[in-house]
Amino acid sequence: MKYQSWWWRDIKKICREGGGEGWFKEELRWKLGRGDKISFWEDVWVGNTSLKTCFQRLYTLAANQEQKVEEAGGWEGSEWQWRLQWRRERFEWEAEIERSLLERVSGSAVKRYVNDTQVWGDEELERYTVSSAYTCLAKHLRGTQHVNFDLLWKASAFPNVLLTAWRVLIDRIPTREALVGRGVQMESTACVLCRTEEESSQHLFIECVIAQRVWSLCQKWLGIVLVQSNEIKPHFESFLCTQASGKQNLVWTGIWAAVIRGIWDQRNSILFNQGVMDVEEMIQMAQLKSWSWLKHRTKSFNYSFADWTINPVICIKSVK
Repeated sequence: MKYQSWWWRDIKKICREGGGEGWFKEELRWKLGRGDKISFWEDVWVGNTSLKTCFQRLYTLAANQEQKVEEAGGWEGSEWQWRLQWRRERFEWEAEIERSLLERVSGSAVKRYVNDTQVWGDEELERYTVSSAYTCLAKHLRGTQHVNFDLLWKASAFPNVLLTAWRVLIDRIPTREALVGRGVQMESTACVLCRTEEESSQHLFIECVIAQRVWSLCQKWLGIVLVQSNEIKPHFESFLCTQASGKQNLVWTGIWAAVIRGIWDQRNSILFNQGVMDVEEMIQMAQLKSWSWLKHRTKSFNYSFADWTINPVICIKSVK
């Protein structure tokens, strides 16, 4: 899409990585314009389901299963007429299904001078929000182990940081183990950081000796000692402080998310850009991301970056 925001492009990119497109794509649909970008059969543009899914028999008979909407009809003067083409003559019962199909699409008018646009969610919203993504994913994960998404999404961190942490919590991050499990051919499944163990989410972010050094530096910086779990969800919950206020706990969980993002960014830098391992850099980036968010989004936060790196607990206590 020519006029997509960078944020929207990043959302789509992230949710396609590592097999995450399923839940995300199900919430996307098209608003019909001239019909030159929309797949007649495979995209969702009329109702909430693709025509391929609703009319499977007709899909198998279609002369062109990959046609765009604009190729499924034509203009007669100022009126649009549907002209579906088939590989053979339909049986009587198939013709009845075709009439049902035409009734369904007749309510969607092709607009000659309007661009097709892709929208998110229900008809009233039509735009992406973090809360709508949470509702969507919670629906898709119903019956699985529940993670405290509410707390994570409210955490004091940038959206890309929260998205990465979210995907780690639900084990939807494209680690090498995850990619192999989805049929991607890999020369090695070894962890990019330590090069010894298989790279799963739990290993990369928690168990890896490099990750453990990062978390150790994080605790040293924060001046705390936590009972660290080797499982991701309890590890996340260990950053909640019973003596802190609700807003202060959002800072603590935001720091956790920023460290997760720091590990992921350096892993990708090493893998794709010949980056160099630097544990202190991971912490420094987490410090910078968390401070930047607080500085620009929290009115009661008036501390410099130097203050934040030297005495973060005092800075966190200032958050009201």
